[in-house]
Amino acid sequence: MTALIVVPDDFPSAFTGSAAEAQLRAIGEVSIHTERGAENETELIRRIGTARAVINIRSYSKFTARVLDACPNLRFISIWGTGTDNVDLDACRARGVAVANTPGVNARAVAEHAIALMLSVTRGIPTMDSAMRAGQWPRRLLTELDGTTLGLVGLGAIGTRVAEIARAFDMKLLVSTWGPDNGRAAAVGARHVPLDQLLRSADIVSLHMRLTAETTGILGHAQLALMKPSAVLINTARAALVDRDALLSMLQKGAIAGAGLDVFHQEPLAPDDPLLSLPNVVLTPHDSGMTARVIELGLKRAVEHVENFLSNG
Repeated sequence: MTALIVVPDDFPSAFTGSAAEAQLRAIGEVSIHTERGAENETELIRRIGTARAVINIRSYSKFTARVLDACPNLRFISIWGTGTDNVDLDACRARGVAVANTPGVNARAVAEHAIALMLSVTRGIPTMDSAMRAGQWPRRLLTELDGTTLGLVGLGAIGTRVAEIARAFDMKLLVSTWGPDNGRAAAVGARHVPLDQLLRSADIVSLHMRLTAETTGILGHAQLALMKPSAVLINTARAALVDRDALLSMLQKGAIAGAGLDVFHQEPLAPDDPLLSLPNVVLTPHDSGMTARVIELGLKRAVEHVENFLSNG
């Protein structure tokens, strides 16, 4: 029997066994795939089959024009999360496929993680912990967030929450946005400046911008070279906002002090990825929004979008 609703990419599993799964199964016939493989276009097409609606769990599933053409019954994609960069929105519009996401659900969790990465990098917590477990006593000169300048690239729900938390550390705030600011920076106690000025001035640069064709690679060699040698880059948004080779070069030669990364150009990281050998980088596995509250609320909302679409079109 053909599935009406498909979850093609629940790996690592977040949806299976949740209250949202039971909620979805009450709507119609459901097929859930918990094994790896949806990053392969042909396999993704096979899994979707003749489904009318899909709940997209992982960003490695790419809903390209070819996928849409191969799945002509598909009329709705409900994304768990904020990012839509894995979906060809123009192709969806042309084929009458509606798309919904769950913006803002994970804003507080991701903002906390961004702050945690700032502290981890500037305080050297992971390297000190490892050294102590190896029998060393690695005392070093540390850096305070208090009084430093934080540059926020993007000021959506997550960037706004980071600004609110950063103010408690008495950090000075600069903001650069892709579109008009419309007073948003001033509302969070920040100053809106051009990106080049932010990069030259900030002690910590934290990325919170949506990935689009225009913002892909917005931080390349020229932009990263503007940063202070003592500056730190934090990325909890999308890896492709930054040129990977440029970032590796800057970190390897110490042209910037360090980075805290939760997103990567290839996920999971390959065992021989050079990032893994850099002591000035703190890495987390695209996990910043994975709290019980965020998962429950986000999955519930993703299912509600499917329910509303199937009921109301």
